[in-house]
This record gives sequence, C-alpha cells and structure tokens, in this order.
Amino acid sequence: MRAVVMAGGEGTRLRPLTSNQPKPMVPILNRPVMDYILDLLREHGSTDVVATLQFLPQLIKNYFGKGADHSINLNYSIEDFPLGTAGSVKEAENFLDETFLVISGDALTDFDLTSLMDFHKRKGAMVTIALKRVENPLEFGVVITEESGQIERFLEKPTWGQVFSDTVNTGIYVLETEIFKYVPKGEPFDFSKDLFPMLLEKGAPLYGCIMDGYWCDIGNFEQYMQAHRDILDLKSKIHPPGIRMRDNVWIGDGADVDLSVDISGPVVIGQNAKIEAGAELDEYSIIGNNVVMMSKAHTHRSIVWDNSYLGPHSHIHGAVVGKNCDIKTGVRIEQGVVVGDDSVMGENAVINHDVKIYPFKRVDEGAVINSNLIWESRGMRSLFGAKGISGLINIDITVDLAMKLAMAYGTTLKKDSSIVVSQDASRASRMIKRAMIAGLNSTGINTSDLRITSASINRFLIQTGQEVGGIHIRTSPFDQQSMEIHFFDSNGLDIKEGLQRDIEKYYYRQDYRRVFYNQIGETKFPQRSIEAYRSAILKAIDIEKIQQRRFKVIVDYAFGSTALTMPHLLEKLNCDVVGLNAYTSESRTTISPEQLGAAIQQLSRIVDTFKADFGIMIDSGGEKVTIVDDRGRDVSFNDALHLLIYLTCQFERGMGKIAVPLTASSIVDEIAGSFGRDVIRTKVSTRAMMEAALDSSVMFIGAQAGGYIFPRFLPAYDGIITFFKLMEYLAAAGRPLSELVASMPSYYLAHKNTFCPWDKKGLVMRKLLEIAKDQEVEMIDGIRICNKSGWALVLPDPGEPLVRVYAEGSSQRNADYEVDRFVSTVNEIIESGE
Repeated sequence: MRAVVMAGGEGTRLRPLTSNQPKPMVPILNRPVMDYILDLLREHGSTDVVATLQFLPQLIKNYFGKGADHSINLNYSIEDFPLGTAGSVKEAENFLDETFLVISGDALTDFDLTSLMDFHKRKGAMVTIALKRVENPLEFGVVITEESGQIERFLEKPTWGQVFSDTVNTGIYVLETEIFKYVPKGEPFDFSKDLFPMLLEKGAPLYGCIMDGYWCDIGNFEQYMQAHRDILDLKSKIHPPGIRMRDNVWIGDGADVDLSVDISGPVVIGQNAKIEAGAELDEYSIIGNNVVMMSKAHTHRSIVWDNSYLGPHSHIHGAVVGKNCDIKTGVRIEQGVVVGDDSVMGENAVINHDVKIYPFKRVDEGAVINSNLIWESRGMRSLFGAKGISGLINIDITVDLAMKLAMAYGTTLKKDSSIVVSQDASRASRMIKRAMIAGLNSTGINTSDLRITSASINRFLIQTGQEVGGIHIRTSPFDQQSMEIHFFDSNGLDIKEGLQRDIEKYYYRQDYRRVFYNQIGETKFPQRSIEAYRSAILKAIDIEKIQQRRFKVIVDYAFGSTALTMPHLLEKLNCDVVGLNAYTSESRTTISPEQLGAAIQQLSRIVDTFKADFGIMIDSGGEKVTIVDDRGRDVSFNDALHLLIYLTCQFERGMGKIAVPLTASSIVDEIAGSFGRDVIRTKVSTRAMMEAALDSSVMFIGAQAGGYIFPRFLPAYDGIITFFKLMEYLAAAGRPLSELVASMPSYYLAHKNTFCPWDKKGLVMRKLLEIAKDQEVEMIDGIRICNKSGWALVLPDPGEPLVRVYAEGSSQRNADYEVDRFVSTVNEIIESGE
C-alpha cells in the first residue's frame, strides 16, 4: 500500500523550537520525528511514499533524500501555499492510484498499520480513521462511532461543553482514491473540517478503528517533553538509540562519558557527546549528538539538542536547549524554558520558568530573565475565559499586556478598519483603554472612543455603524482588584472562539502587523453616539402606552454609566422616578455580594415606602437587571424570565420564537406553547444566546441571571430596553407586577458543581453517554438526559476543573435527588478512572 506523509506543518505552538525548521524535523531522542514515521511505514510494507511539504521544504528534502536510508522510495509534493490536509494530498493525486494511507509526519506512534489496513478492507470503507482514547480531547477532533465502527458524528476541536467522548481523530487515515473527486484542486481543503463531514452527510462508508498502540500528537512543549518520557518509560515500541546500559541508560557510538559521572536513568546520551568528570545527569535527561557537558554541569528532565555546550556549574531543569547553543558557566535554566538555536547564555545568567528565547539571541552575564526576550510570558492557561480576558489590575492585566493584546487583535483585522472602544468609570479601565487604543492604531486600525459608557451602547454602535468590532473595558462587577476586557464582533456579539485563538496566536508569537507612519490609525470621539442610541430606544417601544400609564418606579443605577443615559429618556415617558445611586463613581464600579444583597433590600424598602409600581436595579455594566415587585418583593431571576416570556408572547406582534439556555425550566415551553410560539434551546454561554438573536425569527432571548435580549433592538443584553419593555408590557396588561408573577406556573430546579480534573472530563462525558445510551439524550451543550419527570444536564466548565450539574424535576425533592445522583455518578467515574 502506498502512503502519504503530511510534512508541511510549521508547528507554530512549538516555537521557538520550530522557528527555523519544519515541525517534522524536530528531534525526538536525537532523530527527527519524521524518521520514526518512515521506519513505521517500512515495517508495515509501505515502501512507496510521498511527503507533502510546504514550510522550509528543502530542509526535509536534504535530510531524507530519496529515502534510501529507510529502504523506501520517497517522493515529494511541494505546496506554494498552505492547502490544508486534504488539499495537500490532492496535489499528490498522480502518485496515488490505489488504496493509500495518510499519516502525519509530526506525530509519534507505533500503531499496527497492517491491522488498520485490514480493518479498512474488511469493512469495505471509503475512509477509515485511526482513533485513540485520550485524557484531554480539547485539542483534537472528537469522533463518535457505532459499535460496528461506522462513524456517527465529528466534532473538530470542541469546547468542554461539546465533549461527548474521549475518542479522537489521530490524523492517520486509510483512503480510497474515490475521495479525490470531492476535493477541489488548488484550494485550501481539510479532511476533518471539510471532506469527512461532507462524505458523512452523503452517506459514504466512513469508519473509525480504535487503536491500542502508542500515539502522541507533538503539538506543544508539554507534549514534546511527554513523548520523550513515554519512550524512556518503555510505553511504546519505539526504542531509544544507542547501547542500553544498566539503569536504563542508553549511550551512542563514540560518546565519551567519564566513569565518575553521576547518572540516574532513564537517560540518553547521543553520539560523540563528551561528558566530563563531575557532571550530573538525572532522570529523563536527553543529551544530543556532539554535546559537550563540563564538570559540575547538571541536567534533569531536560533535552539538549546537537552540538551545544553546557559550561561548568550550569543547571538545566525541565527545559529544552536548541542546537549550537553556548550555555556559559553558572547559568540556571528553569522549568519550561526553551532556548532557541544558536543562542548564548552569559555566565551566571538566570532564565526563569517558562521563558522562551528565540534563536540567535544573547543574554548578558548575570542577567535575570523573567519574560520572553520578544514575547510576554503566558501567565494564564488561556488568555480568554468566560469573562473575556480577566485578571488582577496591574499584575495580570498590565499596560504592556493591553497594548500587545490590542496589536494582536488589530493584526486579525484589515488595515484601516474601525472599531468602537469604551470603558467604565474607573481610572484603571481608562489606563488600559488608552494602551489598547495605541496598540490598535499601531496596526493601522482606527478607533471610535466612546469614553465612559455601557457595553450595550458599544454593541449598538457596532451594529448600526461601519465599525467591524469593539472592545469594552471594565472592572469586575464583584472584585475591585480585577478587570475584564471584552471583545465584540461586527454584529456586536462576543467574538467567536476561532477569533480568540487567532488573537492568542499573534499575541504569543508577537507576530504583529506594523504599518508605515502614514498608515497609523486615528482616534475619533463620536459626538452623537448616545443620542443615536436614545433615539433607537424610543423607536423600539410604545411611548404613548407608557405615558398613559404614568408609572411610579424606583431605579437603582448602581453607580453605572446608565445614569448618564437614562434620565433623558425617562423625561419623555411621563414617569415619576426616584433614582438611587444615580451617578458614576470610580470607587463604586464593583459591588460585593453582601453589598448587592443590602442594595436589593434597600430598593425593596423604598418601593414599599413610595407605593411604587415596581423597582429595578440595572447593574453597573448596564446589561442586566434585578426586579422588585409592587409589594417590595425581590423577583427571582427564573420568575423574571418566565414573566418576560409570558408578556412578550402576549403583547409582541408576529409569531416570533423564544430562545433560552438548556438550563431554563420546561415552564418556558409551557408558557410559549400556550401562545403557539416555538422555543429554541441554546448553549449556556452568553455568546450562544447572542447568536440566537441573529435569527430573524427569534423575538426574545432570556438568560437566568437577569440578562434579556430584544433582538429587534439589539442582539445583546441591555438593561435599559429591558426596563422600558417591562413598562410597556405592564401598561398593556393592566395588572400589578406581583399579581402577574404569582400567576406563573410552579417549577423545580436544582444545580450543583463538582470537582473534575481536566484530564478526566473527556472520560466522564464518554461514560455518561454510554450510561444514557437507552434514554433520550440531547448534546447541544454537555449531555442533557431527559426522563418523564424532567431532565438533568451535565456540563464541563470551560475555565475551571469543574463539572456543573443541573436538573429539573416534578418536585424540589426530585430535582435535588437528580442533581445528587449525577454528581455521585461523576465522582464514581473519576475515582474508577475508567
């Protein structure tokens, strides 16, 4: 059988290891990773091989030549620009006139390819994918199969809420030539994103074969280190090079190791290396070919590439040192450090944890390096989380980070594009906003600075103007030491995960666009932005109906920017209004849970004292609301959601749909159904609910934390439109708010969180899916299992080592029982480990 080795990868996540060589040339135990792949192919009878190349192709061609060293016939297909996995194989179509195998040139495996080929033939498949069960499936394509192996579903690089299995696509395929008629020539086209979903939809025979051997996708630094440890621990059939001595020490030909050297295996010492007396090599040290290691030099869990020099008293712990490096006397290189090729570390320099030093750099004597010479250190597991980018002010979120982050964002946009920028009232937000404006301008992006305003107005101006996105900076609602940076797309919605990854990519690589002096972006200060927003608000409500009702309301502005916007609107609505905290204050932009409780109690007392129709608190961000009825009682978020759905269904014209998250009560369906309206269930994330607002058939979206969307006005949360729509509906209903709330049906919801290690989340979701195979299951977000009395939802948290469990039952006892039952099941799966 012929084979294709995909060897065009740049390996951007492995930089600086891949700064000046393609990823397949990265050494594993002193040999390029592609070396092992070619050996594996020859072992299983594939001697006619073509390698698809794109990034620095000549380095691979020079090293492997025509394949004589591997006793194979090696050809090459070179792309002028990246064509994706399927597109690159399409370029080699002339070489492939029979069933063929495709394998990545930058992953490490010892799979039994012969058994994979036999499986393919036995099943009569058009496509067979080699599958592997892994602990963390987030970075891979998840594949769900039937018992026969036929593929049911693909999910490419899922979030935790989409992980339904820990069985992933390894990028190893057996294919029939028939697939080429579905792959366009000369265009980017991917197997897992494009071709396989298309074939699945057409009903083609696609199969997955779960493999038992070793497989490691060497996608990042941690996986690169792990691959070495796995081989040295003999977890694979790949043999370390050299002669095996006692204590699992392998020594290459020509190596000169002094007898006094202290070695604790497993250790690999390359060919012609020289290890002087007094040196120390602790476990998992890999010393490259021709490396010189001087007296008292010490390595531990580290990899030193070929031709490098380790000076006396140098210490390298948990790091990688590239080729031709000069590590002078007394240098300390700590955990997670990568030193690029041809770099020089001056005497007694200290390179602290996780620093990345790119090739051809020099560190002065005695210098202490705490951050990358070019980039900032990572600091966080991921830049983006559920709250945008967040962290401690001037510690995690610094001016330097903000400027570089904005440059990364600007690099993803077309030059001369414009975005909207806004902030809350805090000086910290103003500081960060100014840094971000400078970063955006440096990449040729224009900015419209709204200064102090709500995120809702920012989103509104994006939707109604020419801007292609936006940034809103605010201190965290419940922590005055923390800050949040939110990015919006061209619809005013939170940006998608794909754009988040692009921003992170440019940020970590510091691969920013820098424009010429005459292309630097400009900053404008729109003069009539708030007036445009106010005008649109008034057009979106029935002013006359509200005026006739003459409401008496108590409004708590929570010291937010709505205090600058709403009083002018209320003047036109003929309302008697008592305003609380009706000014912006930089010291009051956050509120503790205790202060929030006290503020709601105060609002309740004032509503009761003034005999108001109702009270409302709009959070300092201007997006979410808390409602108090005419009797001074706090209306719970779920009650408020049910009420607004009832009122919207009754008084909005047309037959629009209602959208709510999966965690909302089935009472929503009952209420909407009584008016003949359909309900759409969305993922739990804010982004998902906002996306639902882009559907023209949806007229209302409601969350369970006080956030409501009226998409005919804005596809995002907005506290002001929620307030005004509530008045419009109450005026039409002609009934007190307390009476309407009391008329809503009863419901019983429960919710608990339980700890779940990151590496067990995929296992938990797979096992739960197996347990629930005979029940009605929804997999919109997490796993939602339905029964006669209600449902239970198990949802992995995307930002914390948690699983969130929700349930609805026929009684509160029943709902609590279901939550406890699934929490116990999750814990049992974690404890059993299988």
